[in-house]
Amino acid sequence: MNVERSKHTASLLTNGKVLVAGGRRGIASTELYNPSAGIWTTTGSMNYLRSDHTASLLTNGKVLVTGGLGYGYMSSAELYDPSRGTWTTTGSMNYVRFKHTASLLTNGKVLVTGGLSFYGFSINSTELYDPSTGTWNRAGSMNYPRSDHTASVLTNGKVLFTGGYDDHGFSVNSTELYDPLTGTWTISGSMTNVRTLHTASVLANEAVLVAGGY
Repeated sequence: MNVERSKHTASLLTNGKVLVAGGRRGIASTELYNPSAGIWTTTGSMNYLRSDHTASLLTNGKVLVTGGLGYGYMSSAELYDPSRGTWTTTGSMNYVRFKHTASLLTNGKVLVTGGLSFYGFSINSTELYDPSTGTWNRAGSMNYPRSDHTASVLTNGKVLFTGGYDDHGFSVNSTELYDPLTGTWTISGSMTNVRTLHTASVLANEAVLVAGGY
């Protein structure tokens, strides 16, 4: 890459390129990786410095970036347009958050959950972004505060959330499900081990493999 980065995001675009955005030490720069040529090129910079944010590829091909750490905890969001290589601001979230999750739902909306907020405590608040209006609406609260957790969109459209740090800074083994059709949260079975900063992968047989963490 052209810039050293950590705590950044990487998004596979519809044109096959990879958009890398932000990172630690106050970076707003972004760049594109072209797999066919094996080269990196700079593209437009974000409007805000951010790390520990999220990046979600929308159904319209744009990339939604939310929250993170900049000059402070952030609620701002912005959109990258691959056809123009530019960033535009969109509606801000209702809560500042970083180390949160963002999941593209089957209805095209983006569900943002948890993360660290004021004073560095994990929160249980969630909200939905509607790309058609550029606005955010609250989506109820998770049963447990979480940050550095995982979110997996299942084949039935529900979203599974696992582990993370609670509001006391302890790793947890709890899991829960969000149902976009009803807007409800339900507790699911607990994992065998507590986990934070782990991975979760939806397999071809519809099972979810959770691995690693601490």
